[in-house]
Amino acid sequence: MEEPLALVTGAAGGIGAAVTRLLAERQLKVAAVDLEGSSIEETVAKMRADGLDVTAFTADVTSSPAVELLVQQVEDELGPIEQLVNAAGVLRQGAAHTLSDEDWAATFAVNTTGVFHTSRTVVNRMIPRGRGAVVTVASNAAGTARAGMAAYAASKAAATAFTKCLGLEVSAHGIRCNVVAPGSTDTPMLRGMHAADSAAKKSIAGDPAAFRAGIPLGKVATPHDIAEAVAFLLSDAAGHITMHELTVDGGATLGV
Repeated sequence: MEEPLALVTGAAGGIGAAVTRLLAERQLKVAAVDLEGSSIEETVAKMRADGLDVTAFTADVTSSPAVELLVQQVEDELGPIEQLVNAAGVLRQGAAHTLSDEDWAATFAVNTTGVFHTSRTVVNRMIPRGRGAVVTVASNAAGTARAGMAAYAASKAAATAFTKCLGLEVSAHGIRCNVVAPGSTDTPMLRGMHAADSAAKKSIAGDPAAFRAGIPLGKVATPHDIAEAVAFLLSDAAGHITMHELTVDGGATLGV
């Protein structure tokens, strides 16, 4: 039996790369997609050196025509896509009342419109086949206000709502759509938010002045922690789960 094929966007990033590796280690073929050609080629080369069945593709998820071409190329070369992971994301920080038009537009272009483009294109191919699973990597910030993260939080909330609505509409076709909402995770994005070597410590401690709770489990997530949650929701073990949002944040949002 041929290995199922998964497509992962943002596959050169911390979470995207971890998802790609874990799925490949579990005997899936993976189409690893990222905007940065050199980064995705380097990431995939390391995985292929470990014997994993991963193929690199470069595409801009903010462009509908580019996504259409990408998905057609992936299916022509590797076969039907049975699993999709929307892991591409960007962060532009700033107070809501001072955000620039460009910061707002760039954030939504990747975090929300990119999810729309990729999900629509892949799901339209899943529907005739009567099967498939989609997971969107959002954020716990989508449901909890965070100072300085208005654009990011809003874009992730929109992506979450879109994924759940999509899941409702395509459930009759045997397609499941779920969301993983990470909290603070040891990635370049988190480290870019704080001074060197302080990201984890500050995330765990929280910031009462900014009305931000710490992390009850006393640690930030690893990308592998998030990848495990994604892999579960894609798997047959989650075969009766759809339109669900799985928060993986060590208790930072206090179970809300």
